[in-house]
Amino acid sequence: MKRQIIDTIEKYEKIIILRHVRPDPDAYGSQFGLKELIQHNYPTKKVLAGGMHEETLNFLATPDRVEKSDYEGALVIVTDTGNTGRIDGEYYQEGALLMKIDHHPDADPYGDIKWVDTTSSSTSEMIARLFKEGRQSYGWTMNDSAARLLFAGIVGDTGRFMFPSTTEKTFHIASELIGYHFDRTALFAGMYEVSRELLQLKGYIYQNFEMDENGCAFIKLNQSLLNQFQVTVSETSQLVGILGDVKGICAWVIFIEEDDQIRVRFRSKGPVINELAARYGGGGHPLAAGASVHSWDEADEVIRDLQGLCK
Repeated sequence: MKRQIIDTIEKYEKIIILRHVRPDPDAYGSQFGLKELIQHNYPTKKVLAGGMHEETLNFLATPDRVEKSDYEGALVIVTDTGNTGRIDGEYYQEGALLMKIDHHPDADPYGDIKWVDTTSSSTSEMIARLFKEGRQSYGWTMNDSAARLLFAGIVGDTGRFMFPSTTEKTFHIASELIGYHFDRTALFAGMYEVSRELLQLKGYIYQNFEMDENGCAFIKLNQSLLNQFQVTVSETSQLVGILGDVKGICAWVIFIEEDDQIRVRFRSKGPVINELAARYGGGGHPLAAGASVHSWDEADEVIRDLQGLCK
């Protein structure tokens, strides 16, 4: 499959790389890491990385402006995105060929060519493995920028190598990436910088979350509360995992209110939650998933469904 992907990349002079909405480090790492690899090894190709920019990821990269006309005759590669509803690029079907590279469960098997590996810690790890095939069979080389991006994506999706998805293969790839020249200290600082306001909100969450007798926990963060703590919606992503430290919690959900929807962030220590997320138009991993609802009444339905899983 990796060789087929590289052969396909070689055939197209215009390539557009997309990822999921509300990106995290693995979304940016896989998307921009792949862009860097292609541009470095095929400098005459036009490679664009599209999608809405996430300000908290300024330290990693900034997306390109991609117009509808750019898709004509282009190879479109979507990384780190399990289902089409979460692709950040409304014209993704307008290209000549669609490719999917992802490590989420393949609930939505889109794409003319797809490589899905749920055993991989991250999609960035998969792109690093793609590079190894390219190096062996096609003479690819990697630049420092690509290594930095892929390393960031792996670190982000493994929780600094602490999640169970981290394997011996993950450590081996990471050890190769740190052999390139980039500032790991600055990279970690960018990924895990926590403001005073975010720390205050963290304390609020610890003091105010609710939990039932089966270990199902939840908390609702409305816009008024976010304004009170002067924290943006995107910054709250750094707090999603904190309830995992609380004794007795089995699974939890954090609701974050936006202007037009309410983000739903699930985490679990056991019950499979990505199927529940899919019921609400989302998806993800068995123990880490996300979705969206459009009212607090619907949020209460989510809580009841999660409570059912924890029984």
